[in-house]
Amino acid sequence: MPRSLLLLTGATGKVGQHFIKTALKDPRFDAFHLRALCHRRLLAEQDRLEILQGTIADRASVQQAMEDVTHVLHLATCKETPEDVMDVTVKGLFRLLEEARQQDSFKQFILIGGDAAIGHFHNTQAQPLTEDTPFAPYPGCYALSKVLEEVMLSQYYSTYNLNGCCLRAPWIMEKDDFKYQLSFGTDVFGGPRWCDLVSPEEAQRYLRTNTVPVMLDQRGQPIKRNFVHVSDLVDAIFCALDHPNAKQQLFHICTDEPIDYGKLAKHLSETQQLPSVTIKTPYHSTWLDNTKAKHLLGWRPRYDMKRLADEAFSYQRAAEAPRKIFYPG
Repeated sequence: MPRSLLLLTGATGKVGQHFIKTALKDPRFDAFHLRALCHRRLLAEQDRLEILQGTIADRASVQQAMEDVTHVLHLATCKETPEDVMDVTVKGLFRLLEEARQQDSFKQFILIGGDAAIGHFHNTQAQPLTEDTPFAPYPGCYALSKVLEEVMLSQYYSTYNLNGCCLRAPWIMEKDDFKYQLSFGTDVFGGPRWCDLVSPEEAQRYLRTNTVPVMLDQRGQPIKRNFVHVSDLVDAIFCALDHPNAKQQLFHICTDEPIDYGKLAKHLSETQQLPSVTIKTPYHSTWLDNTKAKHLLGWRPRYDMKRLADEAFSYQRAAEAPRKIFYPG
C-alpha cells in the first residue's frame, strides 16, 4: 500500500483537475497515491491515479472510497439544487468524516469551503473579513451548505480531535473565466447576469462593443469583490497538506486585495481599449483578509487584478475545447 493515499471528491471540477495535474508532476507529492471518486463525469486512470465511480450521497460508495485512505481533499458540492444539497453536502460530508475518524491510519481532512458562508457580496461589511467573522449566509441552499460544512467539520475537531482544516475560497477563476464574468451575453460566467440589469437593447449593444460593466453599490461606488485563481488555491492546498499549523484551522485563500470594478475597467480600457458602463446593484464591497494563511502556512497568492485580467483576455481557447459551464458560478 502507498505511504499516503489521498481521496479526492469533486475531482472533475476545475480545482480537482488542476490539483491532479499538479500533484502527479510535482516531486514533493511523489509519496502520494490519488483516488478520485467521480459521479457523472469520469477521468481516465493514470499512474498513481485510481478512479472510482460513485457518489458521496451513497454510503456504500463512501465506504469503498475511504478504504485505507490517509488524507481527504473534499471538493464535491452542490450549487442551487435543493433536491440534492442535503444528500450530497450534509450526508456526504458526514459519511466521509465518520469513515475518517474511525480509521487509525487517517491523517488529515481538507475541506474547500466558500465565502458564501459569510455573505460574499450580499452583506454590508464595515471592515475586512477575517476567519473570526460570524456566519452570515445569503439566501439560498448553496450558502447554507457552506455554513453546514464548516460547522460539521469543526464538531469533529472538538468531539474526535480530527486533524482537518478548511480553506475558505471566494469565486475561483481559471482560463478565460474572469473575462466571461464581465459578459453582457447569456455566456456570462456566474453572477450578476448583467443582461438582466439593463434593457435587452442595451445588453445587445454592450455585448457587441465588448463593454465592461462597472458594478456599483447603492451609494454609487465601484464594488470590491473577492476572487482567487485556481492555481493559487491549489498552491494553498499543497501548503496545508500535513502542515502542523493547519490542524483544525480555517484559512481565507484569495487575492491580497479584492478586485475593484472601477480599477478593473480602467485597466481594461488601457490594455484592451474596452469601453465601460456603470451599473448600480444591490450588492456590497467586501474584503477577505488572507493574512492568517500567509502567516501560518507560508502561502502567497501569485495573482492580482492585473494578472487575472491579462491572462483571461489573452487566453486562446482551442476549437476542440469550447467553454463548458457545468454550473453557473
